[in-house]
Amino acid sequence: MPYEVPENWVWTDIEHICSKIGSGSTPRGSNYSSEGIPFFRSQNIYNSGLVYEDIKFISEDVHQTMIGTEVLPNDLLLNITGGSLGRCAIVPENFQRGNVSQHVCIMRPILVVPEYFHAFVLSSVFSKSMKITGSGREGLPKYNLERMFFPLPPLSEQHRIASEIERWLALIEQIEQSQSDLQVTIKQTKRKILDLAIHGKLVPQDPNDEPASELLKRINPKAEITCDNGHDEKSPFEIPDTWVWCRHNSILDISGGAQPAKSYFETIPRPNYIRLYQIRDYGESPVPIYIPISLASKQTEKGDILLARYGGSLGKVFHAEQGAYNVAMAKVIFKFDNLIYKEFAYYYYLSNLYQGKLKEISRTAQAGFNSTDFNDMYFPLPPLSEQQRIVAKIEELFSVLDTLLSTKNRK
Repeated sequence: MPYEVPENWVWTDIEHICSKIGSGSTPRGSNYSSEGIPFFRSQNIYNSGLVYEDIKFISEDVHQTMIGTEVLPNDLLLNITGGSLGRCAIVPENFQRGNVSQHVCIMRPILVVPEYFHAFVLSSVFSKSMKITGSGREGLPKYNLERMFFPLPPLSEQHRIASEIERWLALIEQIEQSQSDLQVTIKQTKRKILDLAIHGKLVPQDPNDEPASELLKRINPKAEITCDNGHDEKSPFEIPDTWVWCRHNSILDISGGAQPAKSYFETIPRPNYIRLYQIRDYGESPVPIYIPISLASKQTEKGDILLARYGGSLGKVFHAEQGAYNVAMAKVIFKFDNLIYKEFAYYYYLSNLYQGKLKEISRTAQAGFNSTDFNDMYFPLPPLSEQQRIVAKIEELFSVLDTLLSTKNRK
């Protein structure tokens, strides 16, 4: 037996707790109807219940030829082949009529509470004891299913177990929803913090700061100031008097990456090789790619800002380490020293001001951008000292929010 059970329980097998165990078949010639009797395939069977998306139907006549696999209320429907093998749904009590394909097995319990049976099928004990056959499309044969051990408690205890499981699942769902709500709230709060930051409303202005217009003229006497502080009709919004609106391309540039041939890619670093950064590096469990440094025409240093240029990642902003970057990314180039605090620029690219303009430029999911697309973008430039204060406040507030979320996760 798999493990010891209480004295008033018994070990049996699934064959002896079911009045029926068997799978259906596919109607000859896939003889489906536009309406009629629901015909459940493996894609309609989920642990949470029956899913009617992409449901097929069979006629009454076809159903009668398959009457031996008619689905009844409180049946358990178990996927017994393919990638969804082991997925199991309880047929609700108010169910009317249905049938199943050969990839779905009906288990009709007797003397077993369906919810308790379902919980056991979803347990690790059941999944570990399944004897799967087949090297191509794996399956669980009826013979093996019938002989799987089943821990059978008294009926009253089954009801108590099922009720307790339902209570815990409801609590888990509530926690997950609360967690999801908190994540959404924190994301929205961060967005609002960035919005306040680029409007000049996150930290107070210091009259002792050198105004951004004077700083810009001192660093670049030829600089053309687009508008002073937002009173011009061309500016996106009003900013503090010590700030200045600049055209993006007058103070920043964008450098697109390069795409070496895949034949040079290595997953293990070698002498004179360098890391190649790609958008997928910022997903889950990325596999690093290395290329010869001689091919790294577009390189990054630690702290450089990379912008995703294409596809579903468009708009994402990354901090780089030393390496190279591919064609799906663009590096932000700072044209002047001591004009823009690098982290302030990083948060600008995360803000709605940049993200909103990017949506105007790129209307489709696969669209991208190049440096000329930034001609009409505006950058709100505060005094350098204020930029540093803004970044410090953003990071302080973000840290509090991240701590709140991680604390919630641990509970």
